[in-house]
Amino acid sequence: MKIIKAGYEILTPSLDLSTCLPRLERVGRVCYKSEDKITENSAASFVSSLISRGHEAIIEHESLSVKFIVDRGVSHELVRHRLASWAQESTRYCNYSKDGFGNECTFIRPCFWKDLSLFSVKDQYDRWEKAMQSAENTYFELIKHGATPQEARSVLPNSLKTEVIMTANLREWRHFFRLRTADAAHPQMQEVTRQLLDELRGIVPVIFDDIPRPWVEGE
Repeated sequence: MKIIKAGYEILTPSLDLSTCLPRLERVGRVCYKSEDKITENSAASFVSSLISRGHEAIIEHESLSVKFIVDRGVSHELVRHRLASWAQESTRYCNYSKDGFGNECTFIRPCFWKDLSLFSVKDQYDRWEKAMQSAENTYFELIKHGATPQEARSVLPNSLKTEVIMTANLREWRHFFRLRTADAAHPQMQEVTRQLLDELRGIVPVIFDDIPRPWVEGE
């Protein structure tokens, strides 16, 4: 059994200020036939103006792909964003007893059980870890006795690690972050989405710097 932290990987290499914003400016200026106003430094202010005025249809012309490494419970929430495209690790076809998976199941460590020096927290974590070990043992026993992966997966819990790729246009990502980084979002969702938003603000701040960040003091 392996236990890992949740995470993500940005898969779109061309999402940066030097390429993304000029492409969006070229698209947007077609609407006003103002291509003659394009300069070396005009893209950021033009795109920012569109967003501030609510003209977000233009930013649908750029997309972003991200691979999330999360548990199955979080993945069920992710795929509810229907304006995105998805590809997900399949428990029907992945046989975790094989060498390619290290002959073990991988589980996502719950982020809300952090301080194991507290007896109550450690007790809850230990019970969770015991349940994961039991699930893995039962899964392998089922495989050993002839069950297929799609049959044996019925005993696997929400904490099972899954990799899921989300591709969406930038307008949908803005909507996604408003929902999935909010205080009302599940803690394990916040764990990955807040860090991702912080990183994307550094890459293309014009697109994401007005998204509220309740976890940052002063914002």
